[in-house]
Amino acid sequence: MVVRFDGEQSSSDGGSLLLAAVDRRVGLTKSLSDELVDGRRAWRVEHGKLELFRQRVFSIALGYADQNDSSRVADDPLLKLACGRSPSGGLLASQPTLSRFETTRTGRELVALGRAMERFVIARLRKTHRHARRITIDLDSTEDPTHGQQPFAFFNGYYDSWCYLPMLGFLSVDDDPTQHLFHARLRPGTARDARGTPALLRRTVQNLRNAFRKARILVRLDAGFAVPAIFEALDELRVEYVVAMQGNPVLQRAAAEPMRIVRELSEHFDGTLAICRETRYCSSGWRRERRVIFKAEALVYPERALKENLRFVVTNLRLAPRRVWDLYCQRGDVENRIKELHEGLEIDRTSCSSFLANHFRVLETAAAYVLFQELRVRLPKTDLARAQVGMLRERLLKIGAVVKESVRRIVLSFPASYPWKSLWHEAAHSLGALVT
Repeated sequence: MVVRFDGEQSSSDGGSLLLAAVDRRVGLTKSLSDELVDGRRAWRVEHGKLELFRQRVFSIALGYADQNDSSRVADDPLLKLACGRSPSGGLLASQPTLSRFETTRTGRELVALGRAMERFVIARLRKTHRHARRITIDLDSTEDPTHGQQPFAFFNGYYDSWCYLPMLGFLSVDDDPTQHLFHARLRPGTARDARGTPALLRRTVQNLRNAFRKARILVRLDAGFAVPAIFEALDELRVEYVVAMQGNPVLQRAAAEPMRIVRELSEHFDGTLAICRETRYCSSGWRRERRVIFKAEALVYPERALKENLRFVVTNLRLAPRRVWDLYCQRGDVENRIKELHEGLEIDRTSCSSFLANHFRVLETAAAYVLFQELRVRLPKTDLARAQVGMLRERLLKIGAVVKESVRRIVLSFPASYPWKSLWHEAAHSLGALVT
């Protein structure tokens, strides 16, 4: 057996053309890069801002999250093709060029870029869900551990680490289980969940109402958002909401009798039991009373003492308490999307010495995730309809391919033994390819 690295014009990312086709069809990287300012002298520019942005987004999508990785695959013929270059053309940008591209971004550009992505995702949902009845907004923060001297990386006692706290926002439509990432913002490690949230909600609700004039809007938030300013904003916007809230002596007294009954029944039948009830409550910072749903639960474990679990959510919905609680619990799937961003796309690769550059990396990763969402939408009745980024990359993108280029056309030769041909054909056909 002899191994030689002498194959000409070949790539291990043959399926990257699918993501490039998705991007061309929806225009994501073009619309986002339009928000970036290129102050370089045009006659000295070899790599335009669109090409640089595409190189970073596609590299992250293919598993090359680090700039050094991007530089190593700068001669990959299919990555060059995805970025708009000929497979046999010059190299893509080097690591220093990419670093300058990221570190020269201004706060104004990044704000515009983030809002452009919000509008883009809402516009795409408008096309795919024309008759939506309810749009659900889920917001959550996540830990982004830091391991250097990054600016605004502070020690967070809750996570017991030095970190950033990115804020991520997702939209879901009716009973569709898919959560669509529409907002990503890097924040200092000690930022409160409520910081900037009222402005984000006002902007998002207005954009949603412009796109879905007949749809109801539901906002689901965890306990970190349960502050007076958030509730006032929700009331002002006239949206439905379900917001978790930490317990306090007043609420615990209201739930004491149901909790006692549940505990006695659970001990009698030796099994876990839970009931949902409601009460009225007005915090010292609230202007009026609100409906509070609580779940009184007794947890029974073998050879362990019975454990009480008392949870509260504030809502303006008129549904039965159990239905309100079940609706709130559905936001738990957002944690899987956040895990997907961490493990599949390394959104926590924020090791730059500039906070704005790190924020830009978060937005680039979010753009890569939106492309995967668009690809997943085109596989509705397949095994990959709910697949995570890692599986989509493994089965559709990581394919060895030989590239043959002529004056008239470019031919890719995939292995005849490729096990997911039918899935690849279906994805390509949905993007306009003529599959034979």
